Amino acid sequence: MLGAIGLDEGQESAYRALVALGAAEVPDLAHRLTLPVPQTERALRHLERHGLAARSSARPGRWVAAPPDVALGALLTQQRQELERAETAAALLARQYQAEAAEPSVHDLVEVVTGASAVAHRFLQLRLGATEEVCALVSGRQGAVTGLDHEAAVRGVEYRVVIEREVLTLPAGMREASSALARGERIRVTGAVPTKLVIADRTLAMVPLTARGAEPTALVVHASGLLESLRGLFEAVWRESLPLRLGVTGHPEESDGGPDTTDLEILSLLLAGMTDASVAKHLDLGLRTVQRRVKGLMELTGVTTRLQLGWHAYERGWVAR
Repeated sequence: MLGAIGLDEGQESAYRALVALGAAEVPDLAHRLTLPVPQTERALRHLERHGLAARSSARPGRWVAAPPDVALGALLTQQRQELERAETAAALLARQYQAEAAEPSVHDLVEVVTGASAVAHRFLQLRLGATEEVCALVSGRQGAVTGLDHEAAVRGVEYRVVIEREVLTLPAGMREASSALARGERIRVTGAVPTKLVIADRTLAMVPLTARGAEPTALVVHASGLLESLRGLFEAVWRESLPLRLGVTGHPEESDGGPDTTDLEILSLLLAGMTDASVAKHLDLGLRTVQRRVKGLMELTGVTTRLQLGWHAYERGWVAR
């Protein structure tokens, strides 16, 4: 929790233990932390440089904790001031960049980023720099460009993501999709996306250039006709994809003999395009159990096809529209 002010896990543990004790000898503190004495001494010297601990003047070898409200308050104030200066510098640089880029050269409209670390870092910049919306096409294959953002709801950025159906069959795919939906992200499902793609605030896009096995390379596209084409590609795939809605938003009309929670979960997953086998695996049910429940729902609604069942499920409020 104190990593933001420059403390690693061991140093934070040492400070917390010292605060709890008030003061301690190095061997006693090392024993309490289950750390070697030299490592404990290094942690204490680091705390001393940050003003969080001091050597006792009365008893050599004894360390005293600095009051947290005073010591941590000073460090936090310093961090805030540094962040404010950095924000001011960033704003000035942004205005300078915009002025210089008013008439960009055609050669400056794209960037080629090479190497796994560089691609991952550039993608992180693209994602965290978004202030309004991030659109993404996500493949079921592993790669550097992905779409699900764990901080989207916190930062107030709208996310529209189209994922390949294969993503839901990955070990953590369904869990991550459920978490993303719970955060308010909008997800649609399709059989296959034409390419991996991320677009931030309609002004920057990122697409991979290399196939699997080669050194990761990506293209970063700035505002241009090419970017407009990529935005058009995303919107076309988005329109043709199936909304992913897990869980239910209402209650079935029938009070007796209607679908139970498991039936509704099965319906939601089938409407997301999953196969009976995938649904059975996700819900830890037998394949025949899933098929039997679907057949029961079809008999309940008086339909003969699953397409009709889906329509009736929407009409009766069994699944979200």
